[in-house]
Amino acid sequence: MMIIVGVLLTLVLFGTHIAVALGITSALGIYLMQENIEVVRSFISNTAYEGIRDYIFAVIPLFILMGEFLAKSGAARDLFSLVNRLTRWLPGRLGVATVLANAVFAFVSGVSIAAAATFSRIAYPEMKRYGYNRQFSLSCIAGSACLGMLIPPSVLMIVWGVLTEQSIGSLFMAGVVPGLVVVLVYSAYIVGTAILRPQIVGEGRVSATANHATTAQIAESDDLSGTLFGTLLVVLLVCGVLGGIWFGFFTPTEGAGVGAVAAFAIALIRGMRAKEVFEVVLSAGRSSAPLLLLLVMAQLYSRVLSMTGITGAVQAALLDTGLPAIAILGIMILIWFVLGCIIDSISIILLTVPVFAPVASSLGYDPLAFAIIGILAIETGLLTPPFGILVFTVKAALPQENVSVGEIFRGSTPFWICLLAVIAAIIAFPQIATWLPNLGKP
Repeated sequence: MMIIVGVLLTLVLFGTHIAVALGITSALGIYLMQENIEVVRSFISNTAYEGIRDYIFAVIPLFILMGEFLAKSGAARDLFSLVNRLTRWLPGRLGVATVLANAVFAFVSGVSIAAAATFSRIAYPEMKRYGYNRQFSLSCIAGSACLGMLIPPSVLMIVWGVLTEQSIGSLFMAGVVPGLVVVLVYSAYIVGTAILRPQIVGEGRVSATANHATTAQIAESDDLSGTLFGTLLVVLLVCGVLGGIWFGFFTPTEGAGVGAVAAFAIALIRGMRAKEVFEVVLSAGRSSAPLLLLLVMAQLYSRVLSMTGITGAVQAALLDTGLPAIAILGIMILIWFVLGCIIDSISIILLTVPVFAPVASSLGYDPLAFAIIGILAIETGLLTPPFGILVFTVKAALPQENVSVGEIFRGSTPFWICLLAVIAAIIAFPQIATWLPNLGKP
């Protein structure tokens, strides 16, 4: 049992791709138990076949395709432009506009990295033009991009649902209110900072070194009728897809299919060419294929854990400590924090959720509330060194700024604290996550 865990951690720490590490570890575990290579081959092939043919797996490429179509069609720029107009009266409005636009964009993208790259190119030039502090601007973009993995249709929620066999539709609904709470907390921090330290936000003055090309580009995109039309299409798509899933008109997979087709139609309306359509489909395939492989290996890993008794042993070890439930939950969250500094979010879910979810269930935690707590805790890793993929994404999207990752990490600390505060709120009041999914149930 310890050999399997040790080999897995060693492979991960030495940089082996998580899917490969899970596959090697699982194969080793089966061989140690059965001592027959044919059994190993049969077990792996059966798991792969059963996993890939599962209807629910189609939800990942379809939602990614929907987000790619809308991102490439200019929907994100329209969102930022409209929110920017509506918040002109608010201190730190460009930071708040970035958070709100990220929140709406999260409802169609499901991927934080896409949001970080997109809004680095859209929001940062405008912040720079108005004299915003560079560290503050970049940290607003990196911090608000976390919403992509919390607000549905989140890839992390889909992976979590597949691993734990929970309803993906219920997980989507559970993420809505906590996602909005994060938006409010982020916005409160930005507004408070703008009031207490107005020099951080340039005190509303346009920078003397404004880039005239950028100014013209923003002005051109600020055509109100076009912006309203583009944003309205996105809002209708979000309401149609999530509303249809919530009210039972179609399953999450069917909803993803409807969303992908509708997003394709919106992209065509907005002038997307055949070459760009091909690039979108190719990009969605490149993003989806590794995820599907990861999920197959994760299912294999979960089965081996059950066969070897690791899940039961860890559960017994935690429960036998005599610690209160809140302390054991704290240990799990601490492990997520530490792993977030080392490996990516999906890998953390694949490694820990098959073990932690049964423990949380035994402790009496609501599965939906625990899922949101876990996703939030894992999301903090996107902002923490040395991995912090969102920080590196923001830096890569703005090579001309020559900014260090350390500068963005330091600026992102308040947003990390905001996420921690929301985690504490959901632990204290799990209804934040469970209220919407349970609404309408008898």
